Amino acid sequence: MIISKTPFRISFFGGGTDYPDWYLENGGMVLSTTFDKYCYITCRYLPPFFDHKYRIAYSQVENAKEISDIKHPAVKAILNDLNFMSGLELHVDADLPARSGLGSSSSFIVGLLNSLYALQGKRLSRYLLAEEAIRYEQNVLSENVGSQDQTAAAFGGFNLIQFGKNGKISVEPVIFSKERKRQLNDHLMLFFTGFSRIASEIAADQISNIKKNRNELLRILEMVPEAINIIQGNGDIRLFGELLNQAWETKRSLSDKLSNDEIDRIYALALRAGAIGGKLLGAGGGGFMVLFVEPSKQETVRKALKDYIFVPFEFENNGSQIIYYEP
Repeated sequence: MIISKTPFRISFFGGGTDYPDWYLENGGMVLSTTFDKYCYITCRYLPPFFDHKYRIAYSQVENAKEISDIKHPAVKAILNDLNFMSGLELHVDADLPARSGLGSSSSFIVGLLNSLYALQGKRLSRYLLAEEAIRYEQNVLSENVGSQDQTAAAFGGFNLIQFGKNGKISVEPVIFSKERKRQLNDHLMLFFTGFSRIASEIAADQISNIKKNRNELLRILEMVPEAINIIQGNGDIRLFGELLNQAWETKRSLSDKLSNDEIDRIYALALRAGAIGGKLLGAGGGGFMVLFVEPSKQETVRKALKDYIFVPFEFENNGSQIIYYEP
């Protein structure tokens, strides 16, 4: 039996510049962190005593005799690609809901690849794990996704992820003091808006408008080094929150599908209660919102957003791991 543990991510700045349609021409970069909420995948070879050969348990339970009978598109594609002809039992569990802006789909793909390769006695490097997950999502499943989520899930940590015009991806840990990192973590709050959405559909609209939104995307790109300078410096940490607010206002202009009246209302409530800035995570349309709030004002913000689920979190550094290995 193999059990993998793959983190979700919070993307602060640079989102939208990680789509190949953009970065293969202009280059891109993202500032993001993984945090202590995870996707868990358990898999084992299935003994030959059942009518079915494959058992896949996620929000549904599938029993299939052939890979071609499996309905889950990612599982079907990966098992077929890896020529996984042995019987398999696969369980998926997660700390937070899918389709909520935390890169959960990519965390699932990364964790699934990590688990299945481990079951076959193979270990992929973090770069190769990210590259394979990107290939499956973008080329095999034809999803409208960028390249940051898979990379963040594979590597873990607080990173500057850069996307070259040549297609190469580099990951550089952002170095700042333990005290400064604690200070930043203490100023962040995570809320679930209660909506789920299909990120690929919203992303498709953003991708189709890339040329029209060139100036906005260039500004989004510029914010990445600005944010790094703030957290690596000794100045007022609240500048990070103000920059988040600018980033959200800029991102909202990329597509009319990124936000809606309810999301705008939630954000306005948070600002009136004392939040300095924040943003909706992921492609938009719903899911989780991260807010930058001084600790002294967080209780007021929690009361203002009492109808929404507050999720405390801590930054994490490990990326996708095999936490149980008994092949």
